[in-house]
Amino acid sequence: MKKIRKCMSLMSKKKLSVVIGNHTIELSSFDKVLFPKSGITKGDVVVYYQKIAPFFLAHARDHLMVMHRFPDGIDAPGFYQKEVSDYFPPWIARKKIILKDGTAQSLVVLDSTAALVYLANQAVLVFHSWLSTQKATQKPDKIVFDVDPSGNSLAELRFAVRTLKKVIEGYGLQPFLMATGSRSYHVVVPIRPQYTYAQTRAFAKRICSDLVDAYPERFTIALSKAQRKGRIFLDYLRNAARATSVACYSLRALEGASIATPLSWDELTRTKPQQYTIKNIFKRLARKKDPWHDFAQRATLLPLPKCE
Repeated sequence: MKKIRKCMSLMSKKKLSVVIGNHTIELSSFDKVLFPKSGITKGDVVVYYQKIAPFFLAHARDHLMVMHRFPDGIDAPGFYQKEVSDYFPPWIARKKIILKDGTAQSLVVLDSTAALVYLANQAVLVFHSWLSTQKATQKPDKIVFDVDPSGNSLAELRFAVRTLKKVIEGYGLQPFLMATGSRSYHVVVPIRPQYTYAQTRAFAKRICSDLVDAYPERFTIALSKAQRKGRIFLDYLRNAARATSVACYSLRALEGASIATPLSWDELTRTKPQQYTIKNIFKRLARKKDPWHDFAQRATLLPLPKCE
């Protein structure tokens, strides 16, 4: 961390580098502003990802990643990158997967602080994680519910999240809460990787459908925005093979550099989806243990007969 901060004061140099473990990472355009209104630079992003690495990797390790890169800042079009670039160093871990058409694709698997810093220097602002690990790519280890507002009030959004929590707990499962850093909250359930995506998706749909049946004027699972008619969208659709969800502690490509932040349930009533940013997250982590520290230990079996 100190080495990178020292680099930030040496803006007159064209090339900077940092040594992390056994790897020397060349750093470029450290003073380039990526968040124009808030003045946050690529250097700030690189420093953030180095410092957050222990928390980030605790959740992302062994999961395949899709990268959202913004080399010209968030006001310019970014692009999603799935496959590892040819110029990525060989020590960046990767997993080869076979696509439906039979072709192969190698995806990044984050396994170190050095890898996270290298990718941040490639202007990867947002990391989207698969819902399964590289060890069992077709067997998810979590179910994700995205509680997405359609112009609804924060109070309505929180009501939806609390109601979803109660339904999930009624199945004997342990839901976890995340402020996504964007417009919504995620409710995430750790499960043992023993089920297909078809099974977890059907289970998630059943839960959301039950909520829509109970509150038809407040919730919907309609994919079309025109059909939502002001109701909160309960999105279970990301529970599918090769689909992703924003990684814990990932930045978002929004002004202020908000962060996808794990929350404890008692924080729901006082925490907005974009509450934590690159500027206040470490103050939070200095005074509060990661609310998801036992996420993996809470994984359980699904009561599948209830969703048939």
